[in-house]
Amino acid sequence: MKKTLICTLLMMIVLNLILISGAFAQAAPAAPAAKGNVIESIAIVVFGSGLVKWFKDGGWAMWPILLVTLYALFYLIWKFITLLYGKINLNTFLNQILPMIKDKKFKEATELAKNTRGPVSAIVYAGLLKADKGVEAVEKAIENAAMIEMSYLDKGFVEMSAGINLAPLLGFLGTVAGMIESFRAIAAARAVDATIVASGIMIALITTEAGLIVAIPFQFFNNIFTTWVDGLVIDMQRASEKVIEAIVESK
Repeated sequence: MKKTLICTLLMMIVLNLILISGAFAQAAPAAPAAKGNVIESIAIVVFGSGLVKWFKDGGWAMWPILLVTLYALFYLIWKFITLLYGKINLNTFLNQILPMIKDKKFKEATELAKNTRGPVSAIVYAGLLKADKGVEAVEKAIENAAMIEMSYLDKGFVEMSAGINLAPLLGFLGTVAGMIESFRAIAAARAVDATIVASGIMIALITTEAGLIVAIPFQFFNNIFTTWVDGLVIDMQRASEKVIEAIVESK
């Protein structure tokens, strides 16, 4: 499972680098046009000619939208992997470690917590290290460890917000730029003709569409990850309560 996730992450990064390279190649002078065409051809093979044409028709605003998307996408994938890695079966973990604590096998319990992944085992491990110093020391150690783990669980949400907030704003900026281009064309032609304003309106609509296409999935995954983190926090609270109760019973 971990190997599959890592391979997927690497593949997405490579594909994104290809698309960014295509962006810079198209923005380069006419001399290295052949290289740009090669990269564009690769992008067409990977993403399809329709998507590449849609991207190019959106104009300059599509590039910052793409960069924001890649930035937020990296943290989305990283957040998914870290949350998946940090989730454990709480009942199984407690059924293993609580009998050890009640039997005063603190060394074995500490070793089990140390070798178990995730924030739940991390706070239990921090508490068990202070088991010989009393319940108050255990509670304090668990509280401090929980604060550190909570800070770690909150990482990535701000970066994902770049996709949720900045992508639509950049899309609206492209919309304004497209409408300005349309009115400029009308002013130059001194007449209102659908063919004159079509290009600017198309840019305006594509950039708005792109911004929403980026923001909606990121908002969806942000909500899922928030719920996931809430579940981990509840597991941490349950585990800390059970461990402290077991230590009290062992005294």
